Amino acid sequence: MFVTKKAISRRTLLRGIGVTVGLPLLDSMVPSFTALAATPAKPVNRFGVVYVPNGMIMPNYLPQKEGPDYEITPTLSALEPLRRHYQILSGLNCIPTPGRPGGAHAKATTRFLTDISPPTSETWLDAGISVDQILANELGKQTQLASLELSIESGETAGTCDSGFACPYTNTLSWKGPSTPLPTQNNPRLIFERLFGDSNSTDPKERIGRMRQQKSILDSVTEEVAHLQGALPQADRGKLAEYLDSIRGVERRIQIAEKQNQQIPRLDHPEGIPNEWEDHVKLMFDIEVLAYQADLTRVITLMMGFEQSGMTYPQIGVPDAHHPISHHQREPEKIAKVAKINAYHVKMFAYLLGKLQATPDGDGSLLDHMTMIYGAGIADSNTHAPVSIPFLLAGGGAGNLKGGRHTRLKDVPLANLHLTLIDHFRVQWDKIGDSTGRLDPHLLAV
Repeated sequence: MFVTKKAISRRTLLRGIGVTVGLPLLDSMVPSFTALAATPAKPVNRFGVVYVPNGMIMPNYLPQKEGPDYEITPTLSALEPLRRHYQILSGLNCIPTPGRPGGAHAKATTRFLTDISPPTSETWLDAGISVDQILANELGKQTQLASLELSIESGETAGTCDSGFACPYTNTLSWKGPSTPLPTQNNPRLIFERLFGDSNSTDPKERIGRMRQQKSILDSVTEEVAHLQGALPQADRGKLAEYLDSIRGVERRIQIAEKQNQQIPRLDHPEGIPNEWEDHVKLMFDIEVLAYQADLTRVITLMMGFEQSGMTYPQIGVPDAHHPISHHQREPEKIAKVAKINAYHVKMFAYLLGKLQATPDGDGSLLDHMTMIYGAGIADSNTHAPVSIPFLLAGGGAGNLKGGRHTRLKDVPLANLHLTLIDHFRVQWDKIGDSTGRLDPHLLAV
């Protein structure tokens, strides 16, 4: 029996030719209870963001009643089974600072995590470090990757950039520094290889050969898996087998997508991306869960679409491009279509939360140990209102958050919430953007 130390290191990796596979949190990685009769270790808190573009139909989204007894709205209906795992926050403002007029979409995206508006100049980039990167600078010291920046649309082919503003202001949420936007990646194959490929090798021959043979990356670590399984207790063997099955399943779906794209060439779907939008989103979320589960990174942002997105959704009866109909001018037919898109996006978010909830992590689930933001930088689609933006805070935050209610704030800068969340990760930060202070921490945890 291991009493004074871990049987298996939390940083254990399975290594094969051209691959490294991280492991989920196993019971064998946790010190014996008898050795920790004092205070158990605090669970790891992860950070995630899911951003949706072009605002919302607010009457369909925002509950009228505050507190735990609010009535679920049509837009949020898919989240009803997960009600206790998220909190609705209204009254958060993302108001642009004075500067160059226009650019409502560019300002919405940029300010969502930096709390700084794009500059007056068109000749240089200047935003400010984003919340995810503030956290990544510290949390990344413990993981293989500091952060992942994901998207469903391609920055090379999606939509248009806001007039007079550089494209990075609409095509990313993440800024490493004032002039360093981080590009997003929407190809599941490239993300998968970044997580599980060997970062020390620049020779693509092994990877390409494996792809052509349709061999799993797990094939090259079979011997290590067998050796490890023999040293694990029965409960951990089951956890490990389930985790490896998930990796194999994700890889198989990527291979299927690649076959489909070879048969049906599409400019807007590079190799490795499923043809169906919903399949693409779910695959990206599944990869995200794997990354958290193996502690490969603790910080992930995903853009469901870029501002001014022209994505169509014929699968839910909306063949119209998203951005044009978001300027609905109070036409009932357009309002109904945008509301459908809003609810569809929330349905996908519910899928992610469900996966996180179903994934064990220590004495709880990944969702218990997540701080997950879902929202938009614009409230009303038609007016581009940056006041009381749509904002959900999901997960247990490793003990810092409690869901199950609608909390109405009064004209609070979004930056104040950001500072409060940074505190939850024990990262020292005095001010971000236009912050004026912090929220009462009990407001999010009571």
